[in-house]
Amino acid sequence: MKENLIYILPVIAFITGILLTYFYAKLSFDKKLASLKEQMLASEKEVVSRLNEIEKLKEELERTRREKENARIAVSQKQVMIDNLNKRLEEHREEIENMQQKFTKDFEILANRILEEKSEKFTKKNKENIAQILNPLQEKIQSFEKKVEETHKESLEKQSALREQISNLRQLNEQMSKDAVNLTKALKGESKKQGDWGEFRLETILEKSGLQKDIHYSTQGGFRDEEGNLKKPDFIIHLPENKHIIIDAKVSLTAYERYFNAENENEEKSALKLHLQSIRKHIKELGDKNYSDLYGINSPDYVLMFVPVEPALMMALHHDQ
Repeated sequence: MKENLIYILPVIAFITGILLTYFYAKLSFDKKLASLKEQMLASEKEVVSRLNEIEKLKEELERTRREKENARIAVSQKQVMIDNLNKRLEEHREEIENMQQKFTKDFEILANRILEEKSEKFTKKNKENIAQILNPLQEKIQSFEKKVEETHKESLEKQSALREQISNLRQLNEQMSKDAVNLTKALKGESKKQGDWGEFRLETILEKSGLQKDIHYSTQGGFRDEEGNLKKPDFIIHLPENKHIIIDAKVSLTAYERYFNAENENEEKSALKLHLQSIRKHIKELGDKNYSDLYGINSPDYVLMFVPVEPALMMALHHDQ
């Protein structure tokens, strides 16, 4: 009996160890599974959020296109109105010329008739009578000419105001078209256009904040470093006591756009990796420029990097804080 116990006890201990190991592994697995589910839910929410932002951008582009089309239609309508006004003005001019010719001819006929009838009795009294006949006619002619001039002047003023409105609409249409093209090119990944668009967005924010160019801030100023190399910060904010803060606009949209247009998970991962590399590259390049060491710049030893597309920055921070 004792010999049997000697063999049974190790087996029981072994089975107990296996059970404990199983329960511990299962508990660890359940925790990891719960953590993975939470991460998957967070990722799904992030994807939905980014998709909503893309839809908003699409809606904004569509709204811009509609506004452009409406502006084009308005311009066409205004142009038709101008053509009609020009046509009416030309008709008025022809009518005025015809009436002036008719009045001149009638006046000559009347004057000749009176002179012929009264030639033998052409006295002071006859002159007074002629004056009495001609003066009312002359007054009517002058009144008519004055009315014609006023009408012509009013038409010119209306035409000028209409042309000014059409010019404003045309400029607005051109600006809207330009903004739409710039936004589209920026999202499609042209590096030069992305940079220009980022600087434009930053300058718009500075202006809306009440800062005036060349007074409170300056752009693309040229400065030399200790080795004589020329460097051009995007924006220099002028502070009291001749101090400065430097802001550089950096746009990383190429890989960001590819991320949302990816057709599978591998493409998404590749695009996300490139997007993070682009952000890091911007930070490193900006840090290596050492703007605070430039002659003529009195700046702290840091530079502000402006990223005009907040979702692109937030996605990078979410995946690499």
